[in-house]
Amino acid sequence: MTTTRASARGFARTVLGEVAAASLGRVDYHEHLFQATPLLPGDELDDERRSADEAGSLRASGFDAMIDATPTALGRRPRALQRISRDTGLAVVATTGAHREEHYPPGHWIRSLSEEELAARFAADVLLGLPERDSAEPQPATGVRAGVVKAGLGYWRISSWERRVLAAVAATHHRTGVPIMVHLEAGSAALEVLEVLVADGVPSDAVALAHADRNPDPGLHAEIAAAGAYLGYDGFARTRERPDSDLLTCLVTAAQAGARDRILVGGDVARSSRYRAYGGMPGLAYLGERIVPRLEAAGGPELLHAVLRTNPQQFLARLPSPDLSQSPVPPHPAQTRSTDE
Repeated sequence: MTTTRASARGFARTVLGEVAAASLGRVDYHEHLFQATPLLPGDELDDERRSADEAGSLRASGFDAMIDATPTALGRRPRALQRISRDTGLAVVATTGAHREEHYPPGHWIRSLSEEELAARFAADVLLGLPERDSAEPQPATGVRAGVVKAGLGYWRISSWERRVLAAVAATHHRTGVPIMVHLEAGSAALEVLEVLVADGVPSDAVALAHADRNPDPGLHAEIAAAGAYLGYDGFARTRERPDSDLLTCLVTAAQAGARDRILVGGDVARSSRYRAYGGMPGLAYLGERIVPRLEAAGGPELLHAVLRTNPQQFLARLPSPDLSQSPVPPHPAQTRSTDE
């Protein structure tokens, strides 16, 4: 018989300041409220009102918090994130770091930065705040600070630039304590990138491997969990690749094989043509309205509690105490709406 772990200890950094991680409630570990990348022309998320409406729909669907996983130079809008969080009651964790290199065309200024320069920028985003606009020349900090640092890989590839980013991400973790998210292209190179980060001194339980479910192999997922890393299941509503039922079956099977305490769930909808507020579908509410009930039916309430509450709270609970001296506004109130206790 499985048991529910104790609540997370430690604090998470949101755009409204530090909060006890255990107060975050249900967490969607991977979404984007703002994003603009040359890989998705015409699919920019750049309208604050519409993004706020999507955030409100996610909140109404039963989630209390989310990680906004947009890293440096891809359309981040920190003050808008702060306003949306305050207005909707949805706690938002902002992200620093850099994506896989295809998101930055040849000649882009971020690709010319050294490991040390990348690490300095990433750490400043965590310690001082994201700039209002990312540019080649460092900009004044907004005070809206990042709570996650991100890296990205290509398909079965860690390029020389991506290795530089990984080293900078590891250095940022060591300096600031914030957890790490890694984009895996099609779920590839999961154990390989974990080995790289561990060799750089990062504890495996500080790492979440996004898109692990794009390779729906529950045996591999159990191995990754046994190594200590978190697994990001965020491929729902992508029926051209596989039905949601495949991912739900994989998740439940992996949990039964020992991965229960390392699974995170998100939507990663990530483009305007899939946001209802921008005129598309299925929208951010799809995860709460369509997937969460099926997950509870397939895996039971304890698994649901683990993947929506305990696991993401533990992942984010990397700060031993709140840094109230630098919080831009008072800490976000504890979220209590969800009922999967």
